[in-house]
Amino acid sequence: MPETNTFVKKESGEVMQPEATRGGILYTPRVDIYESADEVVLECDLPGVKPHDVDLRFEKGELRLYGKVQPRQVPAEYLDEEYGVGDFYRFFAIAPEIDADKISAEYRNGVLEVHLPKQERVKPKRITVQAR
Repeated sequence: MPETNTFVKKESGEVMQPEATRGGILYTPRVDIYESADEVVLECDLPGVKPHDVDLRFEKGELRLYGKVQPRQVPAEYLDEEYGVGDFYRFFAIAPEIDADKISAEYRNGVLEVHLPKQERVKPKRITVQAR
């Protein structure tokens, strides 16, 4: 599917290699992106991540998301294991039309919602038509 949003460009793979300081798999979180006249919103699924374990950074036009998942208690033996547990990582290239100083985020129920407000100069403006 082609990229339709001009403010956020997705940069990710499905599963990434673990970071050098911690073993395990890094998963790519699923993200819904929607846009209004005032902002672009990212809704990122981060199951198992605690709010204090979310690291969200904006630098040099990139928004980087890292979510650390605490290891789960492993029983002595699994008969079958279908659900993997690991940290999450993803980054996005953000257009300069986003007001970086006003980016905000909130986390609840395993979903991180990131608000990327547009700069005033790119918001649609209604023009009043004068009758003569």
